[in-house]
Amino acid sequence: MKTNTRFLIAFFMLLLAGAELQAQYGGYGRRNGYGYGYGRGRSAIPQAEITPKEPEPKTAEEIVDGEMPKIAATLELNEFETAVLSSVLKKYLQKRMELRILELTPDKMREGMEKITEAQDEELKAGLPLEKYEAFVQLQKDGLQKAQKKQKKKKRKKKKSKD
Repeated sequence: MKTNTRFLIAFFMLLLAGAELQAQYGGYGRRNGYGYGYGRGRSAIPQAEITPKEPEPKTAEEIVDGEMPKIAATLELNEFETAVLSSVLKKYLQKRMELRILELTPDKMREGMEKITEAQDEELKAGLPLEKYEAFVQLQKDGLQKAQKKQKKKKRKKKKSKD
C-alpha cells in the first residue's frame, strides 16, 4: 500500500511539473522547423538587422525640375523664360555640386563658387528680361517661401480692391 501511495504521489508530481513546463515554455518543442505547441516560434537562422538605405542624393536636374514650377509661378515666367532659367540653373548647379565633391580648401571653394555665381548671373542677364532677372535675384535673396507669401498678399489686395 505504501508503494502504491508513493507511486501515485510521484505520478501526480510529474503531471503537475509537466503541465507547469508546458505552460511556461509552450508546447512540446519544435521538429524540423514545425512547432507543435503554443510558444513563441524561433528560427534557426539568425535575423540580420535591416538598416534602411540612405536615399541617393538628387541630381542637379532633379533639384531644378522640382523647384521650377514654384519659381516660374512666383516670377510669372512664360515658357521660354522658364526654359532659359531652368537650363542655366541646371548647368551651374551641376558645377557647384562638382566643386563640392572636390573638397577644396575653404578659400578655393569660396573663390570657385563666386566664379560660378558670376558666370550664372551673366548668362541669366543675357537670357531673361531685366525685370525678370531682378525679380529672380530678389527671390534668391529673400527665399522662395517669402516671395510666395508676398505674391499671395498682393493677390489678396487686388481681390479686395476689385470688390
